Amino acid sequence: MKELSTERRVALAFALWILIMVGWNYVWKPSRPAPAAQPAAPAPTATAPEQKPTTDKPASPGAAATKVESAPAPAPKAATQEKSVVVENGLYRVEISNRGGVVKSWRLKHYTDHTKQPLELVNAEAAQQLGAWPFSLAVDDAALETQVNGALYEMTPGEGTLHAPVELGFEWSDGRVRVTKRLKFDASYVIALETSLVVDGQPVAHGTAWRGGFGDATEFAHAGQVNVVFRENQKLKSLEAKKLGVPDHSELRLRQIGTMEYAGIEDHYFAAAFLPRSENPAHWGAGMSLWHWRLEREVGEGDKRSKESVVEMAAGTTVAGPVAFRVYVGPKALDELRAQKPPLTDLVQFGWLGFIAEPLFYFLRWIHHYVPNWGWAIILMTIAINMALFPLKVKSWRSMQKMQKMMPEIKQIQDRYKKYSVRDPRRQEMNNEVMAVYKREGINPMGSCLPMLLQMPIWIALFTMLRGAIELRHAPWVGWIHDLSAHDPWYILPVLMTVTMYVSQKMTPATSADPAQQKMMQMMPLIFGALFFRTSSGLTLYILSSNIVAMGQQWYLNKTTPPEPGAEEKKGGKKPGSGAKD
Repeated sequence: MKELSTERRVALAFALWILIMVGWNYVWKPSRPAPAAQPAAPAPTATAPEQKPTTDKPASPGAAATKVESAPAPAPKAATQEKSVVVENGLYRVEISNRGGVVKSWRLKHYTDHTKQPLELVNAEAAQQLGAWPFSLAVDDAALETQVNGALYEMTPGEGTLHAPVELGFEWSDGRVRVTKRLKFDASYVIALETSLVVDGQPVAHGTAWRGGFGDATEFAHAGQVNVVFRENQKLKSLEAKKLGVPDHSELRLRQIGTMEYAGIEDHYFAAAFLPRSENPAHWGAGMSLWHWRLEREVGEGDKRSKESVVEMAAGTTVAGPVAFRVYVGPKALDELRAQKPPLTDLVQFGWLGFIAEPLFYFLRWIHHYVPNWGWAIILMTIAINMALFPLKVKSWRSMQKMQKMMPEIKQIQDRYKKYSVRDPRRQEMNNEVMAVYKREGINPMGSCLPMLLQMPIWIALFTMLRGAIELRHAPWVGWIHDLSAHDPWYILPVLMTVTMYVSQKMTPATSADPAQQKMMQMMPLIFGALFFRTSSGLTLYILSSNIVAMGQQWYLNKTTPPEPGAEEKKGGKKPGSGAKD
């Protein structure tokens, strides 16, 4: 069974909470006839050009070649043996081979894999098996593509280790076909890339591809979390592996041409994005084309062999001729992404409440500046947020006090009608009597729930923020918690979260006289515990911290909030205690 995502766990948990807290008193209403169905409006005709499958042969990333006069045939030029060069700066180490002028390794120095080695963004095993590497050329003609990606290029400078800033040149020709590549490295995560492909003196439409897989293969590549992305019309679009190509080793390249600002490939925490050559906003969103497809490769051994999808893409131009891009290859860290032109901040998905999640992230990072441990920073942020929301909790507490005093009278009303079936129209009379009691006492039945409902956007934003922030990746807290982005390996935090949620609930006055609803409320901590049993430690730590703060706040309210003057329990009840003082 496929494991639920964190977003679905959160949505399901809050849906259950809302169903019990808000909808319980309304489920017994007699059903009303459904309104007459309205005729469905005709579906609009799709005009978007994306994902058009090719027919006889794959579509080109460029338009038809511009007719120019034939240039003199180039002299043959090729290397005699395969060799590689390494380019380093403070952020990465890149190894490039002169066979095809492709990238064989791209390691990020500030990020590690699960073995604590610098993170490798190239899945060498998949690339070797498929014979496809990053920065290879994508061409309509399969034979031509194989030829230019397997040729031995003359490389300038030669083999060895180079330190950025540096420029690499690759050139190959057989007298009929001529290919050139230029790669410029500096001190940032961005490189400048230029390619040219000419056949018989005519420029040929082509693209520069990221092939052979991408990202942290130890955590995400095998889980199908590598996507092709592009931004168009002020909106980021993400294409999962299942939406690309066909499920075998043959390629069906789907083509997107439009006003794209950028296009690329990503996993949960890292991205390779092809940006316009110019940093001038006037030149963004024009002249870029995108291919996207997937291949399948065999993984495992013996009876455990299976197929795994490998996501691939290529970026080109809409006219035949040289291709020039800036390419960002690095972490999905907000400051780095915002510094790019155009900005790549959409690659960090904080969900539909991102306008709340992003300020919370910067607040958490501000705390981390003074407390250099992300786990303790989460705890301090949780305390601060709960204290800021304490007035809402007090308001909720007042409402629950009033409702608790009315519970005996409401229970008597419910007992008078319990002999009727749930669909009996007289059940509506019970609801009317209950609402009359609320009106007489000036009680809003939603009063105890509304403050909590107002907090839900903050909770959900926190969940998505803690899950999406790369800063929590491999970030330790204490003892056995070595990675706040992964689940607790000993499951101590989920158990503590469940226990503290139960204790907090027992400290809170009941707002319903219905025993069935009270039993369901007692089950809620177990439901939450099951839903968040394998979620990230950062999220679990936040919920646990919030529960502990809530227990302290509830204890304070129980001890210091006096009963309202003259308030008494209804028939069958006791007079409220008066020992607590302000």
